[in-house]
Amino acid sequence: MSAPTAIDADLLERGGVRLVVDGARATITLDRPDVLNAQTPSTWVALRTIGEQLGPDVRLVVVRGSGRAFSAGLDRRMFTGEPVDGEPGLAEITRRGPEEGAALIAEFQRGFSWLRDPSRVTIAAVHGHAIGAGFQLALACDFRVAADDVQFCMAETGLGLVPDLGGTQPLVRLVGYSRAADICLTGRRVGAEEAHRIGLANTVVAREDLDEAVNTLAAAVLRPLPGAVTETLALLASAADGATEEEQLTAERTAQLRRLAELAALTGRR
Repeated sequence: MSAPTAIDADLLERGGVRLVVDGARATITLDRPDVLNAQTPSTWVALRTIGEQLGPDVRLVVVRGSGRAFSAGLDRRMFTGEPVDGEPGLAEITRRGPEEGAALIAEFQRGFSWLRDPSRVTIAAVHGHAIGAGFQLALACDFRVAADDVQFCMAETGLGLVPDLGGTQPLVRLVGYSRAADICLTGRRVGAEEAHRIGLANTVVAREDLDEAVNTLAAAVLRPLPGAVTETLALLASAADGATEEEQLTAERTAQLRRLAELAALTGRR
């Protein structure tokens, strides 16, 4: 059922990540359940590599966590200076200086940013803790299907840091500036009911129904032609990024002409 992948298995194991490709769907599982799927830089390298190497036939990516949580965020040992299998700790980023440090963080960010590419639909299946980097990973996806035990939390500010894995823009898009400021600055937990009410979660279901809900959504978004999905996601991203009315209308008609041309070509081949 699962297709083989050329992605280095050792790299995935170091990152605590499992990948299964089944036709048009890929499932990425954070797989360090003993530490609530805490992330390290190797996790982000693994995620980035998956994004770079998934084949063009993969149209849908589901991101999930094993065990009791989606992800409890950054491995806490990264804060203490305790070595974690050779991973660069926060102090190491500082020692590299502004330019090299910024380049390193940019590499980390690429593990998340590819999930926002409109060429694929991405779904986060979120349960339990989704904290810090875990929250930002969920925010990188197009959809968040949440279990009723979910706890979203942006913990970085309480640690003297900022969210730096691409989570601030989608958070503001989803809930607005004022709510985003509240969530980030207070570090409070956002449960399932509130997450659904303010737009963080598309759907909330009982924990035991999470896989079924994700499968139902996955089937629905895979039904349209790939080009229609990609073009629509790109248009929505353009609108969310503040395109003017005329810019958006131009983008819509240009995209529609591409769709009409492809549909005409398909009809001709038939």
